[in-house]
Order: sequence, then structure tokens, then C-alpha cells
Amino acid sequence: MVDTYSDRNVNDAVERAEKHAPFLRLALKARPEVVTALSQGSIDGAVSAAKVSAADVPDVGTALRRERTALALGLAIADLAGLASLEQVTQALSDFADSALRRAVAAAFEERTPGAEPRGFAVIALGKHGSCELNYSSDIDLIFLFDPATLPLRPREEPGQAAVRIGQRVIELLQKRDAEGYVFRVDLRLRPSPEVTPITLPVEAAISYYESSALPWERAAFIRARAVAGDEALGRYFLEAIHPFVWRRSLDFGAIGELQSITRRIRDHYSEGQGLGPGFDLKRGRGGIREVEFFAQIHQLIHGGREPALRAPATLDALAALAEGGRIAPEEAADLSSAYRLLRTIEHRLQMVDDRQTHSLPTDPGELDNVAQLHGLSDGQELIDLLEPPVTRVAALYGGLDQEGGARLPHDPAALEERLRRSGFEDAASGRLRIEGWRSGRARSLRTAAARDAFEAMLPALVDAFGASPDSMRAMNRFDDVVGKAPSGINLYRLLEAQPELARILATVLAHAPALAEQLGRRPELLEGLIDASAFERAPPVEELVRSFSRFDRAGEDYQLVLDRVRRRVNERRFALGVQLVAARADPLDAAAGYARVAEAAINVLADAAVAEFEKAHGRVPGSELVIMGLGRLGGEALTHASDLDLVYLFTGTHEAQSDGPKPLRATDYFNRLAPRITAALSVPTAAGPLYDVDTRLRPSGKDGLLAISLPSFAEYQQERAWTWEHMALTRARPVHGSAEARASLQRIIEATLLMPRPPEKLIADAVKMRGEIALHKPPKGPFDIKLGDGGLVDLEFAVHTLQLRHGIALHPQLDLAVAELADEGLLPPGMVEAHRLLTRMLVTMRLVSPSSSEPPAASRALVAASCGLDSWESLLAAHDSARQRIFETWRDVAAHHGD
Repeated sequence: MVDTYSDRNVNDAVERAEKHAPFLRLALKARPEVVTALSQGSIDGAVSAAKVSAADVPDVGTALRRERTALALGLAIADLAGLASLEQVTQALSDFADSALRRAVAAAFEERTPGAEPRGFAVIALGKHGSCELNYSSDIDLIFLFDPATLPLRPREEPGQAAVRIGQRVIELLQKRDAEGYVFRVDLRLRPSPEVTPITLPVEAAISYYESSALPWERAAFIRARAVAGDEALGRYFLEAIHPFVWRRSLDFGAIGELQSITRRIRDHYSEGQGLGPGFDLKRGRGGIREVEFFAQIHQLIHGGREPALRAPATLDALAALAEGGRIAPEEAADLSSAYRLLRTIEHRLQMVDDRQTHSLPTDPGELDNVAQLHGLSDGQELIDLLEPPVTRVAALYGGLDQEGGARLPHDPAALEERLRRSGFEDAASGRLRIEGWRSGRARSLRTAAARDAFEAMLPALVDAFGASPDSMRAMNRFDDVVGKAPSGINLYRLLEAQPELARILATVLAHAPALAEQLGRRPELLEGLIDASAFERAPPVEELVRSFSRFDRAGEDYQLVLDRVRRRVNERRFALGVQLVAARADPLDAAAGYARVAEAAINVLADAAVAEFEKAHGRVPGSELVIMGLGRLGGEALTHASDLDLVYLFTGTHEAQSDGPKPLRATDYFNRLAPRITAALSVPTAAGPLYDVDTRLRPSGKDGLLAISLPSFAEYQQERAWTWEHMALTRARPVHGSAEARASLQRIIEATLLMPRPPEKLIADAVKMRGEIALHKPPKGPFDIKLGDGGLVDLEFAVHTLQLRHGIALHPQLDLAVAELADEGLLPPGMVEAHRLLTRMLVTMRLVSPSSSEPPAASRALVAASCGLDSWESLLAAHDSARQRIFETWRDVAAHHGD
């Protein structure tokens, strides 16, 4: 607390308290030493002076009542004198409530079972007590929990009976009124089903309730929950158990409707205090304290499951965190915080007068003037004028969250078709039939009334988005797969209603990208990841992605749960990269590099998880570790959405070593059993969706060779037995998993292999033969197969790899770097860099827009052209044909050149 003071400020505060606050006037007479301590320059001293020791007053209830009155006096004078901020006052009151509860619980246990620790009985604080924001005259919202297995009992006493008696005694110590006053009013109505349940609940029953039967408003209540007294370990256990109920990882825009429904009921119930003026309810009125709190809590409930930094219990802290996290505008946070401080301060003035839990400005003009003058103003009208700007601002900000303003789509067929035509549908009749099919309720995601209501609320924005897309019915028909396959769509529909821009992105995805539409059909929640602005940024470095995919790993967590969680996060990143492409938010070359970084991070996280699980049974091989080499587009750091992963598994150390686990294995057996587990972790489809196809056929001896071999064996194979095409594949190889030392060892083997002397004639002959076999066995899939066919990327790769091995230069696994260096050396003709970039952009985009390599739909052609930097489909076709001709001629020249 602040330790500076002013005699004049304190004297003025005392004078106002004596004149305008009867409760404080009496307290000043009863405990003058508190104000004396404050006048001597120490608020902390005033708080200390308020304390009552057990030696002076043995009765716990009496001591607490005396201490509470004195503390209220000291804080009130400090507040009126401007020596304590709102946060300092509410924190001090909350600290005292914690202390009072601990002392009351200890007393209740000592009376019943002398010497017993308060085990098996926990007190959970909610509301303003839970967030350390207690009012000057607050009640305290509590939940009492007990553990039947550990609660101390009297002879022949049932745990439930004992817990109720402890709870009753705690309430009595706090609520009893006498000449000394009272400590706190206790409100237990926030417990599950308070009308039928006892005042104390078994902890497991409470957990079961919140997991299965809790009401929506209870989520908001538990944002501010904490264990404050009794068996705090039991309290923490309960709060950790219900954590998923409060902080849902799935974004829940229904929180807006749920909390605003509560607001409307409050407004109806307290209708007389809604408008600013005499009688205005500072807490429940329009633009009041509750709306500031709900504004913060709505955003916390929506985003807090994914963003732990937003889970601050206190309202002011929550607003600051939301602004820092980019969830609300800084000026909104500043305005709401300023309004909250003023509203809470005036609320305190109301309560200081007679120590009553009131929140409404007096309707009597004289009483309103009295409150204003206690605050240091001239009269009640000046107080109203002071409140008017912040109350108006709060009401506007909170009202801006309302979701009920949009008109729903008509049910009349003719009116519905007219509405679809106005939205941009050319085939309004087909659109109407599709909507009528959804309204029939046959889809699994629309079987509940709540889901259908959310769906109808979302439909207008979605129809407008589909109507504005290049192919309205294509988007609508693909959305039908989402509606039909999603097990539950309520969160998706609420999300789309709350985020019109997301509906537009969805329409673009469905209109252009069948691969992404298929993913959405399996996992509609993938859309949630697009809420974050970071979803449209470049994929971060591999190290950062590894940390992101590994976040929240818990010791002892089930291996399959770990794999599912990582797969979900990886697929969210891959989906976001695809959306960046079709929404024209990213250059396909950047997206290709991003896909590669995501894959490399996935390999590292899933391989580490598989290794840790394998080690439980087999231990480790001393002096050995797994190393994974990436080849192909993964090695070249330029994947597409549909790329598989070319991997080779290797290990350091010798064959003779043996693992040290309960089931020891020789090194070769150890790593050859471990490798398939990593492949499975990367490739086996689960509820989280498929991840990658893994291809291990580029390993030494191909499908006939061991899945994992040692680094020395790998080096020997490459030097003595490898085919030319295997060395060509090695030009795009790099380590993607392993320690720095192991990666360096592998990199040295790769470099030594690529720099081996080799006869040019044999090199070129082998390359030409291999290219011919590919052409024979893998013909182009369609007219826009960018890789295969004459002048495709495969021709360019063969030309580059042949030149790399022949001249021992440009040995970069990244093809773009290799092409650029070979062009600088005069080994590739001018324009080859641009040709490579054009075809790569086309490949990455077409894998999403036209996976079959056929000509893209007419509505998507402009998108493909724009992603390649051209203004029309015709311009792209011309550039594509020119690039392929140059590449074809380049490969022909390389293949024909047998000289030195």
C-alpha cells in the first residue's frame, strides 16, 4: 500500500465521514486509534491497528467482528483521503475475508475435533471475493466441499453430517450480528442446485455436476474461483478437475449469447434502476459494473481456453490482458477500466453511509446530495454528470456485442429464393432446396433445438458470404458435407454468426479448395484457429513450432492422447496455411516453406513422444540415438498441402550395443522396432484426422533393406553400393531430427557422398535412364500435372541434380537456391529461376484447388493466376507453356551433353 499521506487530506476525509456517513461516525468513536495511525503516515499501520489478537479477545467471532469494523474504518478514511487506490482497498478487504474464513474454519474444527487439522473440508471463493475485488460492504460467495475419506469425524458421525455442521458453524461465526457488528454475509447460492443440495457437497459429486450438468452462467462464475480456506489442496484438486469445463479449448462464441441473456433478465428484474439518474443501479444498470465484468468475461470465455494469459480473475487485470493479447482495442480497455474504477468507487460511497450492501443511487434528492458530498462533490446532479460519460460508453461497448440484431432467413419458398438472389445466388432454387434440406433436421449436427437455433442465427451471414463467392452453389454444397458429418455444430454455427469475416473466408475455402473442404467436413473446429491474427502470418521457425506443438505436455499423460493433441495442432497449422493461399494472404513459395517447417516440427515432437514411450519398455541404447533424414520436398523445404514425407531412419553408435530397459534389445532390433512407431505416429489416421503419408523407400536397398541402419553402414552403402539415382535423391537430403552432434555427423556423410568423383558419361546415362522409367511408369495425371510430363518440375529436378553431381557445386537441398547458383555459374540458362518459381507456385496452389491435376473450375482460375503473380488465366497459361518449354529444352541439353 502507499505510505505517503497528508494531514489535510485525512482531516478532510474524517470531516466528510462524520458529516455524511453515520456508520463511519460511530466507528470513529469506537476505534480512534486506527485514524491516528493513518494520520501518522502509514496506511499499513492503520490496517495493523485494526487487528484484534486472540490474547485480547479469545472469542473468534467477537474478534473478527471488531477487526472488520476497524478495518472498514481505516480503509474508508484512506479511500476518502485519496491515499489508497480502488485496487488496494478491494485487495485489503479480500485479504481480510481470506483470513476470517481460515480462522473460522480452524475454530469450527477445533470445537468439534480438538487438535485435528482442517483436512477434507475446502472453501472455494467465487465472485468478487474469488478475484480479490471485494466491495466495502460485500457479501462473500462461497462453495463448501468435503472429502468423505479424509474429513475428521466424531464417533458414529457420517461425513455428510459432519461437513454440514462445520459449514453451519463457519457461517454462524461470520454472519452473527451483535453490538460489535458482523463479519461478512455469506451467500452459498452459487453451489450446484442450491434449492435441493446441502450446504456442503462431496467433492467428487461436485466435479461430476460441472462435467455433465452445469449451466452456462456457471462457467463465468468460475473464472474468478480460488481455494481460500480449509484443505486448500482439496480445493485446488477440485478447481483443476473442472478446469476443462471453464476453459474450453474449443472457441465458444455462444458465451456472448449466454451472458447477454443473463444481462437481459437482470435488466427486466431491476427495470427501475436501468437508466442513469436518481435510483440508478450502479451494479446492474445499463452501462454499470456488471456489464464491464461481463464484457471481460465474454472475451475470456471465448479465447481463454487457448490463451492462458487471458485468464486473469480480476476485472481490471482481465481487461489489461485482453488488450495486450489483441482481443479488445487498447482504448476500449482504457475506457472500461476508467469507468469500472469510478463506478466501484461511487458504489463504495453508497455503502460507507450505513454499511449496507446497496448499489443504487438514492432516489431522495437529499440522500443523493449526501452521497455526492461524501465523495467531495457539491450535489447529486454533479455526481450524475460525473457518471454520465463512462456509463454511456460502457453501455455502447457492451451493447456492441449483441448478436440478436440480424433478421433470419424466411421460410416461405418464394421469399427465400428472392433473399438468395439478392445475396448473389444465380441458382436460387437449388440454394433454397439445400437450405430446406438442412431445416428438415436430418443432419446429425442439427438434431438439438439449440443447434438448430444457432444454425438459423448464422444462416443470413453465411448465405451472404456464399452469394459473394465465385461459385455460390459449390460453396453451399461443400458446406453440406460439414453440416452432415459434424457430430455437433453448435459452436461452429455460433462462431460463424459472431465472425462474419470468418464466414467469408469459409465461403472462399469451400468455393475453391476441395482438399480444405474435406478437412472441414471431418473437423469443423479447424475454423477456430483462424480467429487468431497469427493464423495469417508466416509459419514461425521450427523451434517455435516445436514449443507450440509440445505445449501443455503433462508428465504421465497417455501416449495416444499426446499423439492426438499434437496431430490436432499440426493439422490446424496446415489448414491455416492452405487458407492463406486460397484467401490470397500468402505467396505460395512462403506457404511451401511453412508447410515444410510445420512437418519438421511435427516429426520432432512426435518422434520424441514415440521414443519416450518406447523407452519405458526397452530403455536406451548407450552411445546411440535415432537420427532422421528428410529427402525430396521435405529435404528441400518446399512442401505442398498434399506432400508425403520422404524419410530415412538412421542411428549412431554400433550394432553390438544393447538397450538398458526391462526388455533389452540389440541396437539394430531396437531402432528397427522404434522406426515403425514413429511412422505410425506421423501417418495412422485417428480422431484428430490423418497427418502425413510417410515414404521410406529411399532408404539403402529400398523396400528390401532394413528400415533403420547405423550411420557407418549408411556411409559405407553410399560410398560403395548406392545407385546414381540414390545420390541424386541425396542432393535434397538433410537431417531433420537428432542431436546437433548426430545431425552434423549425418551432414558430413551427405556432403562426402555428393562430392565423390563420378564419370560424367555414366552419371548422365543413368539419369536419362531413370527419367525414362519415370515417364513410362508414372504418366501425367492430367493436363495440369505440374511435376510430370515434358518440361515439368521433374525434368528440372533431373537437370539440376545431374549438374550438381557432375560439377560438385550448388549442393543446396533447397531447389530454388541450387537453381539460382547454377544459373549464376552459367550452367543453367537465363530465366530458369523464374520458371522454377512459377511452376512451384502453380504446384502448391493446384494441390488445393485441383488435386486431380485437371483444369481448375472456371471460378477458381483467376485465383490460381493471381497466386502466381499474373492478372489472368490466359496470361498464366502462356507463362506456364513458356516455362515448360524452357525446362524441357534445358533437360534435353543436359541429357545430351556427355563432354567434360
